[in-house]
Amino acid sequence: MAAVDIDVPVDTESQIRSPEEMERPGKQAKRCKDQAEGFKEQGNAFYSQKDYSEAFNYYTKAIDACPKNASYYGNRAATLMMLSRFREALEDSQQAVRLDDCFMKGHLREGKCHLSLGNAMAASRCFQKVLELEPSNREAQQENKTAETLLEFERMADFGFEKRDFRKVVFCMDRALAVASACHRFKILKAECLALLGRYPEAQSVASDILRMDSTNADALYVRGLCLYYEDCIDKAVQFFVQALRMAPDHEKARLACRNAKALKAKKEEGNQAFKNNNYEAAYQLYTEALMIDPNNIKTNAKLYCNRATAGAKLKKLQQAIEDCSSAIKLDDTYIKAYLRRAQCYMDTEQYEEAVRDYEKVYQTEKTSDHKHLLKNAQLELKKSKRKDYYKVLGVGKNATEDEIKKAYRKRALMHHPDRHSAATPEVQKEEEKKFKEVGEAFTVLSDPKKKIRYDNGHDLDDDGGFEGRDFDANNIFRAFFGGHGGGFSFDSSPDSGPGNFFFQFG
Repeated sequence: MAAVDIDVPVDTESQIRSPEEMERPGKQAKRCKDQAEGFKEQGNAFYSQKDYSEAFNYYTKAIDACPKNASYYGNRAATLMMLSRFREALEDSQQAVRLDDCFMKGHLREGKCHLSLGNAMAASRCFQKVLELEPSNREAQQENKTAETLLEFERMADFGFEKRDFRKVVFCMDRALAVASACHRFKILKAECLALLGRYPEAQSVASDILRMDSTNADALYVRGLCLYYEDCIDKAVQFFVQALRMAPDHEKARLACRNAKALKAKKEEGNQAFKNNNYEAAYQLYTEALMIDPNNIKTNAKLYCNRATAGAKLKKLQQAIEDCSSAIKLDDTYIKAYLRRAQCYMDTEQYEEAVRDYEKVYQTEKTSDHKHLLKNAQLELKKSKRKDYYKVLGVGKNATEDEIKKAYRKRALMHHPDRHSAATPEVQKEEEKKFKEVGEAFTVLSDPKKKIRYDNGHDLDDDGGFEGRDFDANNIFRAFFGGHGGGFSFDSSPDSGPGNFFFQFG
C-alpha cells in the first residue's frame, strides 16, 4: 500500500521566544519551591501532631517537588526516626549532608541513626563534625559521650564472651540496646548468650522478632536453631542451621553447631541401640563419647548422664551411676528420671535416707500412685534399717533358708558364748555377752516364720513377742538349741585358744 501524505502544520512561532517566555523557567522553579514549602509546612503540622506517617508523606512530596533541598531530607529523616525506620532515616540524613555539608541537624541525625543501629564509631565521626562546625554544641557533646559509652559496653561484652561470662554479656547488651535499639547485631549476641545460659524462651523471642522483620537473617536463624538444639530438638535445629548456611555459606557458628548436632544425635542413638542389645559396656562408652561433643548442650547432656547411669547400674557401677545422676540433676534440676534413677541406686546401696529424699522430691513434683508407692517403700526400708539387722547379726543373706539360719546361729552362739570368754577382760566379757544376746534375739525372730515375715515387712515386734523394753535370756535359747541344761559341751578358755576351740562332752 502506498504511503498517504498528510499535512503537518509547522509551528513557526516556536522558533521565536518572547521575553515573557524566557522568564517562564524561573517562575516554574519558584512555583515548585513554593509548592515544596507548602508541603513542608503541612508535614511540620502533622509532625507536631505526632502523625508521623502523614508527615512522612508530605515531606516526600516536598522532596519530589524540590529534590535539592537539604532541609526536606533532614525533616523526613527526623520523621523516619520517630517511626523507628532508622536505616531509611540514615539514608535521608546522609543525602541531606551531601547537599549541604554545613547542615548541623543533618550531621546530628546521621549520628543518632548510627547510634540506634549500633555503629558507635560512625556516630562519633558525625558528632565530631558538628563540633567542628559549632564547638559549643551541647547536644553533640552529649551524644558523643553516649557513643563512647556504647563502645565501652561493646568492649566489655566481647571480653565477657571470650571468658564465657554470658551473664555479663547479656547485662552489657541490655545497656547497649537502651541506646542502639535497632541494632540486630546486639540483639543476636544477647540472644545467643541467653541460649547459652539456658534461657531459651527469651532467646527465641529475640530471634523471632528479628526474623519477623527479616526472614533471611542468618544470625537469627542460627540462634533459633541453637535454642532448639539446646532443648534437645535436634532434627528441627539442624533445619535452621542448614537454612542459615544457605543465607550465609560462611557462617562458621552455624556450621559448627550443625556438625555438633548431627554428631551428638548419631552417638546418642548408637548408645541407645547398644543398650537395647544388652551391650552395656559399649553403651556406657558411647554415652561417655557423646558427653564430650558439646559441654554447652545442657539438656541433652543431662539425658546422656542419666543414660550412662542406667548403663552403669546394669554394670554394677552403682557409685558412678549415683554421680552421673547427680551430674544430670545439676544440669537440669527438673529432670524426674534422673531423681528416680539415683533413688534406685541409693536403694541398691542401702542409702535409704538419700533415697527417701529423692522420692519425696519426685512425689512433690508428680503425685502419681507409682511415685507414692516408691516413696512408701523407701520409707519402710529406712525404718527397717534403723532397727537391729538380724541378718547381719547372724551373718546371712536376706534370702537365707531355715537350715542356713540354724547353722549361722550355731556358729555365732558358740563364738560369743560368755563361758568361752571367762578369762578375758571385763570389757571383752561385756561386749561378747552383748553379742551373744543379739545372736539369740536374731535367731528367735528369724527361726519363727510369723515373726520373720513381720520383721521383713518392717513391722514392730513389740506386740508380737519382741525384745525392746524387757529382759531377754539368750541362755534359754542356747540351751534349747543345744539340748537342754547341763549340756554336753565345754569351752577351752586358755589364752592360746582360737575362736573355734570348743568341744562337746556327751553324758
